[in-house]
Amino acid sequence: MEEMRALVNQLNEYAYQYYVLDNPTVSDKEYDVLYDRLLVMEKETGVVLENSPTQRVGGAVLEGFTKHTHLAPLYSLDKAKTKEELLEWETRLKKLVRPGQLYTLEYKFDGLTLNLTYEGGRLVGAATRGDGTTGEEILEQVKTIRSVPLTIPFSGRMEVQGEGIMHLSTLAEYNKTAKEPLKNARNAAAGALRNLDTKVTEQRHLDAYFYNVGYIEGRDFANHREMIAFLKENKFKVSPFERVYPSMEALFADLDQVERDRDKLDFLIDGMVIKIDDFASREEAGYTQKFPRWAVAYKFEAEEVTTVVEDVLWDVGRTGKLTPTAVLEGVEIGGATVRRATLNNYEDILRKKVRLGCRVFVRRSNDVIPEILGAAEEREDLPMVPKPEVCPACGARLEPIGPNLFCPNTLSCKPQLVARLVHFVSRDAMNLEFLSEKTAELLFRELHIADVGGLYDLTKEMLLSLPGFKEKKAANVLAAIEKSKTPQLANFIFALGINNVGKKTAHDLAETFGTFEALKKADFESLVAIRDVGDVVAQCILDFFASPQVEATLEKLSARGVKPQPFHKREGVFSGKNVVITGTLAGMGRSEAAELVRRHGGNIQSGVGKSTDILIAGEKAGSKLEKARALGTTVLSQEEFLAMLEE
Repeated sequence: MEEMRALVNQLNEYAYQYYVLDNPTVSDKEYDVLYDRLLVMEKETGVVLENSPTQRVGGAVLEGFTKHTHLAPLYSLDKAKTKEELLEWETRLKKLVRPGQLYTLEYKFDGLTLNLTYEGGRLVGAATRGDGTTGEEILEQVKTIRSVPLTIPFSGRMEVQGEGIMHLSTLAEYNKTAKEPLKNARNAAAGALRNLDTKVTEQRHLDAYFYNVGYIEGRDFANHREMIAFLKENKFKVSPFERVYPSMEALFADLDQVERDRDKLDFLIDGMVIKIDDFASREEAGYTQKFPRWAVAYKFEAEEVTTVVEDVLWDVGRTGKLTPTAVLEGVEIGGATVRRATLNNYEDILRKKVRLGCRVFVRRSNDVIPEILGAAEEREDLPMVPKPEVCPACGARLEPIGPNLFCPNTLSCKPQLVARLVHFVSRDAMNLEFLSEKTAELLFRELHIADVGGLYDLTKEMLLSLPGFKEKKAANVLAAIEKSKTPQLANFIFALGINNVGKKTAHDLAETFGTFEALKKADFESLVAIRDVGDVVAQCILDFFASPQVEATLEKLSARGVKPQPFHKREGVFSGKNVVITGTLAGMGRSEAAELVRRHGGNIQSGVGKSTDILIAGEKAGSKLEKARALGTTVLSQEEFLAMLEE
């Protein structure tokens, strides 16, 4: 029993470090060995300790929900949609409390409210909000959430409130294999927690953030900050955004910043919550019948709406893959009218039950084309979206490869050829910024430039024959083409447009093989030995270099003097460091800054994580900066970054 208790405590501490602090201290394999040992001991002894991690696995199908009466009422929040309304709320508040109040600001999570009850340091109850007085008991469902502590140091009786959520990345992974894709993260979390089959709850890998102690015996708090510190001490996961301000106006800048950057978060928020920090002042302000007078929710513009699918169009990309785009009945999202939304492929259309004329959920994230999440209602009476059989651009019969449809006409299908030209000359590739999509179409149509090798056959006379080209522009273009003949190896690999090879993989290939000739000779085993290069990517690379058309193009480029430089791993101030760049940098793009990091020995990461050593933060840095601070990652301003390069 002593060994079991020690093992349970050890596993729970590992889980706390992983799920709450986002700071794993052992590998998954090491954890699994200990977990399996515990399972064996529980089977041999017939004893399962109440805080054993084995109790988190869903499996029971419950008969029905039991009503739960909260120890203290759960109020809703007053709402404001404008800064003016916030100031009006503050004016009313000042009449009720003494001057000099501090205000707290935190995320308004968009999930399902949880009310947990602890007695004697044990989780003994969990319920939905319900009507604020009575909710539904969901203890077994909540136990499947790994970030919820089953036991805590505080031994008194208390209730804590939080939000059960499903991370957006978790939702995306779930939907990759789900027969019935989930429409959005909010409904996915609520549906899992209010599901009588706890196995369903467990499979959705939910998370929870806690923000309030609604009832507690034997303990008082002076202010909000002290309460949040108490939650942390008792191993609850709290919001990564918790700040305090001396006035309402002081928090407006951060309010705007969060609204701009909310699409970068891995969970849904629909606004921010503002509260008086001081608890004595909260008592002075009191409550209305529905909500506390000392708190208000600032609601953001909706990012998710419903509208009707009027048609589905198919676009051909540079790889020949067809991508469906839904034509929508115009709808306002976040101040913009949306008339187009993306769908991944025909299988995606079927999984999401999208039909012509049906109403669908649509989500928009800043400038990214909106995505259809799924049908709002199943309408089998409406016509299905026709599956195309020929390429809409050139008429070639399509070939199905996996879940996607491809046009095999790589020699004369215009959208493919134009897109390849545009990709080849892009900033992160050969960096010939003069060539817009419009100019690429001109080269294809007027000069019959059908592959990237043809760019190096261009002459001054040929360019001057094109509309809009004068002497200076033609000269600049030819100079840029000449300058591009000695590209960095990683840029050249990326420019070739190999299926499934993005910027990071291109850099990894350059670093591994050193020269382009060595990469061309690479075999399957040497490719899959590279981290993050799996069987599919390796096969794409082999198929690319095996193509006679690709071989002819590469020979043409070589004959015209295009010679990618060998990769040289440089030592410098960032040697061995994993670096993330975020925000707006003065006088340079993030890709330029990334190249400087690489030149000085560093590795570039796309997101902040436990392995990140340094975050370079420009102006308007958002959630990545918040996460870096929470993890204790070194943060450099642009000035500090440039100063390091000069050392």
